[in-house]
Amino acid sequence: MSPSINPNRQLVVGPEVLETPYPISVSGKVVKGFGRGSKELGIPTANMSEEALESMFTECDTGVYYGWAQIGEIGSTVYPMVMSLGWNPYYKNEKRSAEVHILHQFASDFYGEDIRIIVTGYIRPEQNYPSLDALICDIKTDIEVAKHSLQREAYSKVRNDTLFTQ
Repeated sequence: MSPSINPNRQLVVGPEVLETPYPISVSGKVVKGFGRGSKELGIPTANMSEEALESMFTECDTGVYYGWAQIGEIGSTVYPMVMSLGWNPYYKNEKRSAEVHILHQFASDFYGEDIRIIVTGYIRPEQNYPSLDALICDIKTDIEVAKHSLQREAYSKVRNDTLFTQ
């Protein structure tokens, strides 16, 4: 049975309006990751290129963030996203990663495509888990937090940013 969300966590995080350092805009290419998102977790991710990753680590600490993402051409649909930035301690990664889970089901993979994201807020710090089910439960909770947090007017407006339209 698939874990549900964590009832002890708030579903809206961050202030009512964006505060420094947000919003943070990053562009790059989708690259192959560790292959765990879809297969092991049931939560596919778009992994960002090394160049995009470096700019993320100058702006953000490791942890889980939320915001908006666009794949492919400028002007295409902008979707809510949740992103893990860091080492993924459960898997004992030796390499940092920026793994973006776009809240949309795509028909196929999009390796090599352009990805543009705008990070609008921070959800929680990176942490280790005692089990895969505990990790999946927290990721599912992060997804719900992103959905709810992005519904606020100041956050919703960001999906129309010029990064996505020009």
